[in-house]
Amino acid sequence: MNQMESRMLRNGHVRFGGRPAETHPRQRGQGAAGRPFTTISDQTLDTAAADRVHRGHAVIEQVNAELKAGPLAHMPSGKFQANAAWLVAAVIAHNLIRATAAVIGGTMARARALTLRSRIISTPARIAHRARRLILHLPTEWKWAKAFDKLWAAALGPPPAAAST
Repeated sequence: MNQMESRMLRNGHVRFGGRPAETHPRQRGQGAAGRPFTTISDQTLDTAAADRVHRGHAVIEQVNAELKAGPLAHMPSGKFQANAAWLVAAVIAHNLIRATAAVIGGTMARARALTLRSRIISTPARIAHRARRLILHLPTEWKWAKAFDKLWAAALGPPPAAAST
């Protein structure tokens, strides 16, 4: 740790590695993350509208971070067309993962793509056929079985009833 980093840590700033430093006890409970915050903008929006715009930018930044940490970290080629096709496939996969999270709901609705891949998609299971039925044997005492069951029922179950007007 260099001198500048240690000075910033003592003053309660964020570490260079991206991990937040400890906050002073008097600062706890201020702002959403326990730290005071300021919004500066050149737009003529009220505070609530400016906060909504800022949070909308935060959502797209999270999407960009997930894509960069996942499939975009492994661009296959130095050729534009190959990379363009890879980008399309990556975005389709990301949208499918987000739709999966929305169907499951609960805490999984806000989970990152890597979390969903490790907990739901990359599940060691065995598929069996018996009496013209598809049977999926999941691990016993699996933590995420309820979430997977909800997804399985939504994907293979009957469609929801149409709302009558």
